[in-house]
Parts: sequence; structure tokens; C-alpha cells
Amino acid sequence: MANANATPHWWQDVRDALKGTQHDYTTGSIGRAIFLLAIPMVLEMFMESLFALSDVFFVARLGAAAVATVGLTESMMIVVYTLAMGLAIAGTALVARRVGEKDTDGAARAAVQALWLGATASVVLGVLGAWFAPELLQLMGAAPDVLATGTTFTRVMLGGSGSAFLLFVINATFRGAGDAAVSMRVLWLANAINIVLGPLLIFGVGPFPEMGVTGAAVATTIGRTTGCTLALWKLTNGSGRLRVRAHHLTVELDTIGRLLQLSVNATFQVLVGSLSWMVLIRLMAGFGSAAMAGYTIAVRMVMFALLPAWGLGNAAATMVGQALGARDPARAEQAVWQAARYNVAFLGLVGVVFLTATPWIIGAFTTEPAVRDVAVNGLRLMAWGFPLYAFGMVLTQAFNGAGDTRTPTRINIGVFWLFELPLAWVLAKHSSLGPSAIFVSVMVSYSALAAVSALLFRRGHWKLQQL
Repeated sequence: MANANATPHWWQDVRDALKGTQHDYTTGSIGRAIFLLAIPMVLEMFMESLFALSDVFFVARLGAAAVATVGLTESMMIVVYTLAMGLAIAGTALVARRVGEKDTDGAARAAVQALWLGATASVVLGVLGAWFAPELLQLMGAAPDVLATGTTFTRVMLGGSGSAFLLFVINATFRGAGDAAVSMRVLWLANAINIVLGPLLIFGVGPFPEMGVTGAAVATTIGRTTGCTLALWKLTNGSGRLRVRAHHLTVELDTIGRLLQLSVNATFQVLVGSLSWMVLIRLMAGFGSAAMAGYTIAVRMVMFALLPAWGLGNAAATMVGQALGARDPARAEQAVWQAARYNVAFLGLVGVVFLTATPWIIGAFTTEPAVRDVAVNGLRLMAWGFPLYAFGMVLTQAFNGAGDTRTPTRINIGVFWLFELPLAWVLAKHSSLGPSAIFVSVMVSYSALAAVSALLFRRGHWKLQQL
């Protein structure tokens, strides 16, 4: 007779995932393995999404110029995120492969080499960004009111970008090792500080100074620095699969060379998409500050949905890397298709919610009619493509998890540079769509990316990648 008080299997799996219980992802049920990885990864990305919404929610109270400042600065931070994500992709692939081979010592050494590279890049980017902040805002087409309001915000965000860079890289190595619960806790701490401290510094609540939009940048920098500190402590003192000791801290040129080879392609892969977003933002800025503010709110809402879905893509990358390390490509492929089905179901449901409840969702962020109209229309247009976005996200991460960073790079060049940007320019300059032209181009191009990725994934060349 079954025990009525027994814990259901699914709930026990949730608890194991959140606790970070050690599990061998190269054997056993694929569905359970994805579940154990995806729960902390999705929650990690959900917290990042929540912070992004919270940030723009409070900044929106300061007016369109403040929201436009955030949008333009985020477009410049894309450069930082691009380089960090390129190195993070390489770190995940290499660490996952070593763990799949049962070489935990090699995984720790690979993580350390990624950190050496990340620390060097973050210092250079932070100094240059802080120094040239006003010029960069002007280059992005900032209106005079945005320059007056947001120069200090941009200087703080770019100057403190090193903590964001390192956080990307460290958490990626944890995820590659299968220690997803660690990276979840780190990002939850960082963003909890952001969410709580942001409005206190923006509006000057209690003993805190009233800093306006700059307060959001200060809160973000403090939160990310705290999270980065915790991540480093976990890396050296934790009890997970990835543990760094003193003898791992030497510089290994061979490992750095492999990381650079992977990350160059991965960085260019992300850069293609990032530069596309920057060009789209530049096109949108030509429609005025209200359109730019509406675009910022709509894209933040899309990111709110896509970042948790990205967690399932990260789970697929870890599964692929570890399965290939264990010399089981069939398991890797099966895991990808299963993760893709889960992601399509999740993001498709979110898309339905966005399509039906858009006016109420956007109404929580702005009451300015011009801003609201752009945001509502843009969110609806992009939501139509959510199921295909979900599919493409998992497949792209699967290539990266295998160490095949070249294939998604080529896909991105074709889809974004040769298709999306010309389409956006033609629609923005030679049609009556107005700001909607940008949103239409996003929806069409991301749907095309999913179709091309599926075709190339089925060919199976990624299974032959050696690391």
C-alpha cells in the first residue's frame, strides 16, 4: 500500500533542483535531467527578467527621456554583454565537456582560464565606457533631453560593467558543470539587491539620496558586484561539482587558446545579433523619444518572457556538452528535441497571454498615450512569433553546447545582417508602418532563424566537434 504522506516524485525533483543535489546528467531519464537543470536555470533567468521590468517600471515614473536613456544605454551595454556571452558560451562548452568526461580537475582549470580572460576584458571595457559615455550617447542618436538626463547614468552603467561581465562568465561555468542551483542563487541575490535598492535611490526614500535615473545604475552596479563576490566565493569554497583550488590558478596557454578559439566565433555570433539590435534602436530613435520609450518597454516585456525560456536553452547546452563528453551523441540529440518541445509549450502560452492582455500589461508602465500606443502594438507583433523563438533558442544553444559556435554564427549573419536589417530599413523608410516596422522585422527574422537552425541541426555535423 502506497504511503499517503510520501512526497510526489515531481515535487521531490523540484526540491532536488533547487537544492542543487548532485546528479549525473549523462545517464538515466533525459526528461528528469532536463527538469533538474531547467528549474534553477529558468528561475535564474526569471529573476533577471523581473529585475529588468522593475527597473523600467520605476524609471518610467521619471518620464520618456529617462526611459529612453535606459534603452540607449542598454544598447551600448549590449557590447559588454556580447563579449561576456561569447566567453560564457566557450566556458560552458569546455566545462561541460570535461565534466562529461569525468575530468573535474580539467573542468576547474577551464573555469579559471575563462575568469582570467574575463577579468582582463572587463577592466578595459569599464574604463573606456566610463570615459566616453557622453560621446557614445550622442553616437546612438540621443536627443538633447536624454543627454541632459542620462549622461551620469550611462557613465555609471558602463564604468561598472566589469561586475556584469564576470557574473556572466562565472555563472556560465557553474551551469556547464551542472551546478545550476549555484548560479541561480548568485543571480537572485544580485537582482534582489537591484530591485530593492533601485526605487530607494531613484526617488530618495528615507535616508537614501534622490538620484533620479542615476540611482537605477548605482543600484544595478552594487547588486551585480555583490553577486560577483558571492560567485567567486562559491567557486573556491563551494561543495558542488565545480571547485577551484590553489593549484588550478596557474595560467594555461593551451586552455586559453581553446577558449579563445571558441569564444571568437561565439562572440561574433552574439555580436551579429547585438549589432542588429543597435541598428534597430538607431532606426527607432529616428521616430522620437516617445517611440524610443515605447520600444524600450515592449522589448523589456519580451525579455521578461524570453529570458526564462533561455534557461531551457541553457539546460539543453549543458546536456549536449556533457553527453558528447560521455560519447553519447544520441542522448544529446534526444535531449535537444525534448527541451525544444518544453520551450515551445512554455513560450507559446506566454505569447497567448501577451496577445490578449497587452493593454493592461503596458498600462502598468506608462500612461503617456504616444508611448503606450507604440509599446502595445510592438508587444503584440513580437508575441506572434513566440513559439518559433522558443524553438530557435534551444537549437542555437545546443550548437554552442557542443562547441560548434561557427554554425549559429553563420545563421545569425544570414538572418540578421542579410535579411532583418535590410527589411527593417525598407519598412521604416519606405512604408507607412512607422515604429511598427521595427517590430515586424524582429518577428519575421526570429521566425526565420528557427527554421534555418532546425534544418542545420538535423544534419548532425555538431556531433563531430572536438574540444
